[in-house]
Amino acid sequence: MSKSKKTKAQEKAEREALSPAERGRRELYDWIESLMVALIFCVILFSFVLRLINVSGPSMNPTLYEGNKMLVSDLFYKPKAGDVVVFKNVDDNNEEKALVKRVIATEGQEINIDFEHGIVYVDGQPLEEEYAAEPIHNKLDFIGPKTVPEGCVFVLGDNRNSSRDSRARSIGMVDERLIIGRVYAVVYPIDAIRWVK
Repeated sequence: MSKSKKTKAQEKAEREALSPAERGRRELYDWIESLMVALIFCVILFSFVLRLINVSGPSMNPTLYEGNKMLVSDLFYKPKAGDVVVFKNVDDNNEEKALVKRVIATEGQEINIDFEHGIVYVDGQPLEEEYAAEPIHNKLDFIGPKTVPEGCVFVLGDNRNSSRDSRARSIGMVDERLIIGRVYAVVYPIDAIRWVK
């Protein structure tokens, strides 16, 4: 009779018939088997569905802080305005880095910024940005209005005047194919655990 066809009573009877040493070896084997299944599940989950990424720098304060660990996923994800995303960017030293910013506008939308009054406009409408640390006054390289090209997004850091983002030529409009995923939660440190909006 195969193991899967045995009843619990039969399995219990077989275990009781084993010597204590054999019983210990079988329990150890069962534990190792369970741990291996759990490990394989975690590897698959964190390779294909979820990622843990560290926050580096102050550009997303007060939403995210240096050293926070974020839970990021791109499963069935399509960028939309307001989402906090992580994307790949090549810096001035030709090194690829992961940056975290907020999507402000998506393809086809027009973006403009009034730096004197610190107001961001999308399709002519001022944004209400309760997540921003302060009004935006740092122009960087931005000259607007600009229309977001197909397959791209316009991103800004929540700490607007201390962020290098789509205003800078070195980043510009972000190709959606470079987006690693959306930030769903902060999972470390323990006192900072929360969903990200």
